[in-house]
Amino acid sequence: QVQLVESGGGLVQAGGSLRLSCAASVNIFTINTMDWYRQAPGKLRELVATITRGGSTNYADSVKGRFAISRDSAKNTVYLQMNSLTPEDTAVYYCHANHRLTDYWGQGTQVTVSS
Repeated sequence: QVQLVESGGGLVQAGGSLRLSCAASVNIFTINTMDWYRQAPGKLRELVATITRGGSTNYADSVKGRFAISRDSAKNTVYLQMNSLTPEDTAVYYCHANHRLTDYWGQGTQVTVSS
């Protein structure tokens, strides 16, 4: 069982930055992949960024060059640094982990970008 707790969401003006955190209840090096997803009102949940156990990262085209996923193994925490935010980034952001063939989700954190 893996528990994921997100934090760091909020309201920011366009062009601003936020950093989301996802604290895991297990050693993150035992987790195959950790991801950030987002879901805007009326839209499907979409994958934003991924980091693998080996440290490889991947991003959705819409956030490349603006967002960065990283991790702190000492804190069992994955981060999503979001820069140059636009109103189109407004969504609930979810942390996801695939651990021993099971998917785990955090509760979500709201990010609202005002124009």
